[in-house]
Amino acid sequence: MGKQKITAELIGKKYSAAIAAYARQLGDPNLRLDFTQEADAYFRRCALGVWAHSGGEIGEDHVAAYNAICSGKHEPTKALYFEVATGAASAPPFAPPGFFPALIAADRVSHQDRASQFADLCNLLLLLFASVDDQVTSEEADYVTNCVDLLRQSIQSGLPDRPAAPKGNAPAAAPAPSAQAAAPTEEAAQDESAQPEPTVDELLAQLDELCGLEKVKKDVRSLINLIKIRKLRQENDLPVPDMSLHLVFMGNPGTGKTTVARLLAQLYKAIGVLPQGQLVEVDRSGLVAGYVGQTALKTQEVIQKALGGVLFIDEAYALASGDSGNDFGQEAIDTILKAMEDHRNELVVIVAGYQGPMARFLTSNPGLESRFNKYFYFEDYTGPQLESIFQSMCSKNGYTPEDALKEYTPGFFQTLYEERDYNFGNARDVRNLFEKLVSVQSDRVAALESPSREDLMLLTLDDFRQAAGEAEPSEGSVSEGLDQVPTPELTLEGEEA
Repeated sequence: MGKQKITAELIGKKYSAAIAAYARQLGDPNLRLDFTQEADAYFRRCALGVWAHSGGEIGEDHVAAYNAICSGKHEPTKALYFEVATGAASAPPFAPPGFFPALIAADRVSHQDRASQFADLCNLLLLLFASVDDQVTSEEADYVTNCVDLLRQSIQSGLPDRPAAPKGNAPAAAPAPSAQAAAPTEEAAQDESAQPEPTVDELLAQLDELCGLEKVKKDVRSLINLIKIRKLRQENDLPVPDMSLHLVFMGNPGTGKTTVARLLAQLYKAIGVLPQGQLVEVDRSGLVAGYVGQTALKTQEVIQKALGGVLFIDEAYALASGDSGNDFGQEAIDTILKAMEDHRNELVVIVAGYQGPMARFLTSNPGLESRFNKYFYFEDYTGPQLESIFQSMCSKNGYTPEDALKEYTPGFFQTLYEERDYNFGNARDVRNLFEKLVSVQSDRVAALESPSREDLMLLTLDDFRQAAGEAEPSEGSVSEGLDQVPTPELTLEGEEA
């Protein structure tokens, strides 16, 4: 079965599914409301910006796609051809949406990564808009990359007073921030560079602080010891066998795979295996494009960012999931394998996913099986470990469970563990529950006339049971209804979301 044609109907379906999926991840009901209210108008502007760099004329397909960008029940006014054509011709410079500063600020408080996930969402949707005419020009691809890079730069450094346009084939440049405004950023960069790099012992201590994962911790230490001895043998002119540092992480979601990968990247740098030690995390959507010839370019971009560090590919088996010769996942695999050979001293690749699919994925390609021969198995968290993770989240975020809740949660998490199925999310389920709990508590405390500090910190058993779906939500809650929307996969190609 060939790739499904990109139609306005398909764009509308995928767009609305992607918006609903992202909205569900926003625990703050006010932030979620801001996002859903601004999304359609913002992404319509984004679509005009993409089409302004298509190199061709605006057609009826563009108009139909523009009018299909709608995520709610109340559709915006239908635009006419001349409105879309004129809008594309005078598209403003790309800039983050109005709610983006609040999203970044919320991430800093909650230690979440929703702003980065929004950048991924933009990358997905802008590429989807670009494919409306069944082809994506290099100018459009560059424009999308620059837009997403601008969002990521904003996350790293904080938003400037006025957005600077991306480089390359981007819209006309906006005024840059003043030297006075830029000075704190430069000082912060100097302070950051002045901080000493963590030592191997410090990084291993961070590893030991992680909940559970005893087998993984032992495997990491063995790997580090193996590399240390290998380097000592080299220094003493002793022969050393070939050794692959590429790894396979097998386990269910939420078992700490990304966290361990980040620590490993830093460990590789600390012992001199890698020059930089950054972690670049992607999945299929970050490597595969839905059009001929662009997957290799997209994958190469990711590889360039990962050089000197670790490329972490989550749910890597999805790259080989296509039954059609037109599936572009294999093109991404071939590009990665070549990079592993060409950059063997400056790139480590870690592939991760469920145990069964990962085993089939690795045996499906001789090149993969030969390059990945070290396996780390991440066991599901037990009930007491899930309880410990929950209590840690409460403590780190300044919340105090009441005594009745402290007595209730051990049994709750033990039952959650014992009744787990294929979709069990481990620590991810705990984090999602905690975010819902904070939302429920916020709705309750907001109704108090003069909440005290203790009120702001207190989590009750009723709050928890409501967040866990064991009690009815309070009437009129902003989050009511949105949490019932199923979360589809965010995909670009023609398969159903």
